[in-house]
Amino acid sequence: MEIQAYAKLNLSLDILRRRADGYHDLQMVMVSIDLTDTLTLTPGTGSMSTNLSFLPADGSNLAQKAAAAFCAATGVEQKLDIHIDKHIPVCAGMAGGSSDAAAVLRAMNEQSHTGLSPMELAKIGEAVGSDVPYCVIGGTALVEGRGEQVTPLPPLPPCHLVVCKPPFPISTPQLFGRVNVKKITCRPDTQGLIQALEVGDLTGVARRLYNVFEDVLEPRHRQTVDEIKSTLIEYGALGAAMSGSGPTVFGIYQEEAQAQQAAQALQAQYKDVFVCHPVQAQQAD
Repeated sequence: MEIQAYAKLNLSLDILRRRADGYHDLQMVMVSIDLTDTLTLTPGTGSMSTNLSFLPADGSNLAQKAAAAFCAATGVEQKLDIHIDKHIPVCAGMAGGSSDAAAVLRAMNEQSHTGLSPMELAKIGEAVGSDVPYCVIGGTALVEGRGEQVTPLPPLPPCHLVVCKPPFPISTPQLFGRVNVKKITCRPDTQGLIQALEVGDLTGVARRLYNVFEDVLEPRHRQTVDEIKSTLIEYGALGAAMSGSGPTVFGIYQEEAQAQQAAQALQAQYKDVFVCHPVQAQQAD
């Protein structure tokens, strides 16, 4: 069985509070995009492989963890050989590993005829990774808590998304370590963003893109992110922001010609540049 795993972008990311368990309560609006990994699942011995030699090919891979979690939750005894052909950049703030895990859950649900709903699959995904529940549901959604609370929203209006990942990773734990929740002064207008989605106002959405992680980036990373955002805006983006814990930056475009021009300008400096489009939840399922 072959299945697509969809990357995500954060239209917004807010950190509300630090919890007693050491994690943070988040409030985010996410959207699935048509940048995908392709997973091939075959009945076998439970082996794991990818087209990238540096990725884990064992039980530490989130796709393998998802398969184990599905079997434990449902009682299904099924060993699958999983191969991932990765196109979503790694360590990019686009939930590549989590989307692979979510794709495995959806595929196993279909293959095993267990008939679990997306919300039931998302519940299984909680134990696999914080972004997995959202990636199971897909589409445009409000995501809260550690990521386990997923509320579907009206879709992002049709648009073109220029996505650029600079060539360095950012450690998510280190970034959380730099955040002092009490000192966050600028936050996304989450409710305004949701209202813009409800009326199909693409410009209103784009004007409310905001990620609080941008404010605590190391200076060298912040400079690169700001430079990419400036290029996107210069070529006509309605708005631009960093996704997740970065370093991927994206811009929203109404016109395809402007999006293509922006992508070409960034491709002169960066390898991982894509022109993408939003994906609705039913497509991601």
